Amino acid sequence: MRRFLDALYVASGALGGLFLVLIGVLVLLEIVGRELRFAAYSFDEFAGYCMAASSFLALAHTLRHNEHIRVSLLIEKAGPRARKVLEVLCLGVAALLVGYFAAFSCHMVYYSWRFHEVSQGLTPIPLWIPQTGMALGLVVMTIALLDDLVAILCGADTSYQRAEKTKTMPVTENL
Repeated sequence: MRRFLDALYVASGALGGLFLVLIGVLVLLEIVGRELRFAAYSFDEFAGYCMAASSFLALAHTLRHNEHIRVSLLIEKAGPRARKVLEVLCLGVAALLVGYFAAFSCHMVYYSWRFHEVSQGLTPIPLWIPQTGMALGLVVMTIALLDDLVAILCGADTSYQRAEKTKTMPVTENL
């Protein structure tokens, strides 16, 4: 199960990176198209869809590597017992909120598909296609939060605690 979940987080992060590369390609094609008098219609719209997919698909991978911005002033000052309670509370609330957002997003994708909704740009794109990246990213993020919640309830370190322990401090040399 651990290998499957880790592979899921890596795959989601890789998809997020792929969409990030697609943003660069689309912007570059639009710039080149302008210079060559080639009309690159809706490329900025496609880049926006890629940006949303990239952002949401990379959430779980970022959490697993302790790269999210966390305000941990209160947790760092708490004792071991209070820290665990606060961690469980934070992870539980986060899992509930992100899970609700994921469920809402999945419903939105389904209804966009069911009612054949299309974008309003020059190129009509079925809206369920770009919405799928957001919904999938939120589902994987919910799984990652639940994964960490189960870990801390079982007495193990969360993914971000393990990543924090394994980070090496940069070496500085005296000049």
